[in-house]
Amino acid sequence: WSSDVCSSDLKGSVGNQYPDPSKYAQVGVPSEYEGVMLQAFYWDSYKLTTYSNTKYSTLSSFADEIGSTFDLVWLPPSGSGGGVGYYEKCYSNLTSAWGNKTQLQSLLQQLHSHGCKVLADIVINHFQSSNGWCKGFETNNFGEYGSFKITSQYICAGDEAFTESSSDSRSLSHGNADTGTNDAGCRDLDHTSEYVQQMCEAYTKWMLNTIGFDGFRYDMTKGYAGSYLSQYNLASKPDFSVSECWDNLSTINSHLETASYNTLAFDFPLKFKLNDWKGGSVYSHLKNQGLRSLGLSRFAVTFVDNHDTFHRSDGKTYEFLAYNTDITKKRSEIVAANAYILMMPGVPCVFWPHWYSFKKDIKQLINVRKAVGIHSESEVLDEKAGTNSYSATIVGHKGRAILRMGSARDKSVPSGYYHSYKAGLFDIYTTVFVSDNEQIVAEPAKPVKVIENGVLYIEKDGKRYTVQGTLVK
Repeated sequence: WSSDVCSSDLKGSVGNQYPDPSKYAQVGVPSEYEGVMLQAFYWDSYKLTTYSNTKYSTLSSFADEIGSTFDLVWLPPSGSGGGVGYYEKCYSNLTSAWGNKTQLQSLLQQLHSHGCKVLADIVINHFQSSNGWCKGFETNNFGEYGSFKITSQYICAGDEAFTESSSDSRSLSHGNADTGTNDAGCRDLDHTSEYVQQMCEAYTKWMLNTIGFDGFRYDMTKGYAGSYLSQYNLASKPDFSVSECWDNLSTINSHLETASYNTLAFDFPLKFKLNDWKGGSVYSHLKNQGLRSLGLSRFAVTFVDNHDTFHRSDGKTYEFLAYNTDITKKRSEIVAANAYILMMPGVPCVFWPHWYSFKKDIKQLINVRKAVGIHSESEVLDEKAGTNSYSATIVGHKGRAILRMGSARDKSVPSGYYHSYKAGLFDIYTTVFVSDNEQIVAEPAKPVKVIENGVLYIEKDGKRYTVQGTLVK
């Protein structure tokens, strides 16, 4: 843990108290984490089949395959409501476009049986009225954690319900000013209200302890002060938390601090550097970018695309590559971008259409990451970037990996390393530690560990064996 992470004097958003350093990174942020995440949906994927639909019942059929590859699975919002679930009307009504409560809990049990932890998509910036602009919110019943019914007095004062001439709720009482940015699509919750705070604490506890989730992906966290996210995590104690603060490095850094580092954040700055690169010739876009450049790799969830950035039914797109109905035609670039995040520190989040289209490639890359023990805080050494060339050495718990990318990359095998992965746009070379400081060196009479295409083998006297001792060749 680096003390310079906490050096800023930022006070945070309106209504946010200065963070208490004694509560930094207490929950939701595992240290030196080796896990890899899957986003198990994309926009409208409850009905689209291009990359398979991702209803709960469909995901259940993939549970064994997902469980053998990933450590974390991010599911879509589970409450009832529109906008693919992002405009929720009732948090506790778990019948949504993706399936019902029974199907959801069955899926959770299946994923848990493989050791996967599952993240719930938590939408607490805004809420949708079932009657008028602000006249009929549904009751949230969280069982032993209580029931809550929002009224207009728990909606932020600047919300459109009280400012738009067409609103039927302009004369109703309202709450305090928003502590973040406004969302015009729904009614913004006033997190300065103790009642709203109690509801959010009850909701998060219920999702973990009653429904069976393990952690959270918080939606649109620019919509409220980071101190509230920290408060809800400290109350419910998720195993893992990640925040969607879609902004520049400075804003994300400030958000993490005001949230007392009790969450990770999606690394949007790195995602857009990958967009700038797009498999092209300028590899400087990949050198020391995103949250890693601030020494915040532990708090970075890295990704190539997600449901909001990928091509969507509403036409919005910030995707890695220009829209193509068949992304298999972009295999080289998409696999290379995923190789980059999977060989780097942070917690990589693989996007469903990429995994679905390139399962073999991504599984092998994850196997390489796991064999070397690359983790969220891995050190990156000897990083160089130029025209048509990028290289870096990444230090894991079990060994090191050298990632070389670009048409002008060095293709010679480094001394003491093995060529573990070959591809058109990149190569990966690995070595595995015998002890903390000793690397395995290729000596014919001595057993050595070799990673090839993500599979670990033992070689001795010119013969290759599986780790269980079965002769391969």
